[in-house]
Amino acid sequence: MGEVLAVTSWQQDNPDLSATESHWVEKAQAGDRKAFEELYRSHCDRIFALCWRMCGGDRTLAEDLVQDAFVRAWNKLKLFRGDSKFGTWLHRLTVNVVLSDRRVRLKRVQREEELVEGIERTMVGDRNVFAGLRSDLEAAIAGLPERARTVLILYDIEGYQHSEIAEITGMAVGSSKAQLHRARKLVRGVLDDPGGS
Repeated sequence: MGEVLAVTSWQQDNPDLSATESHWVEKAQAGDRKAFEELYRSHCDRIFALCWRMCGGDRTLAEDLVQDAFVRAWNKLKLFRGDSKFGTWLHRLTVNVVLSDRRVRLKRVQREEELVEGIERTMVGDRNVFAGLRSDLEAAIAGLPERARTVLILYDIEGYQHSEIAEITGMAVGSSKAQLHRARKLVRGVLDDPGGS
């Protein structure tokens, strides 16, 4: 994860990168796969980190969603008008890919089994895979109920506003605020009592 942060801060500190990236985008929009490969290399770590967090630490699912996001980006690249940075556009597209996948998986689960009313399903991957690598905070976030985790990641980690989260997720602004409050309270509870006593 340190590499992800290092790549992101290097990109922010390197003013020539936006000109280079704009060049790659133009070439990729014209069908140049090598230019798109450069875009992939410069953004894949950050996109993976986003997917991994939103999937509750499920590495396999996150890797699949990264691939889906970049395939969708390639297919929709001609729609990118440059109103924002390419990374911002790609980030938003990835959030939509993850949420869309979640809706599909949830519908599948609802068809397969009857959900007990009032219980929110928590979709997380195999927690033991990263037991030694994940910080207590990442583990606490991964264990959150899905809606609370989504809002916490989008608001506190990725910097979206409640109105944007509401638009992306289809929940009301008030629900987004309530889920954020809930998520923070649950994370604090886990961090304050890591043994679960």
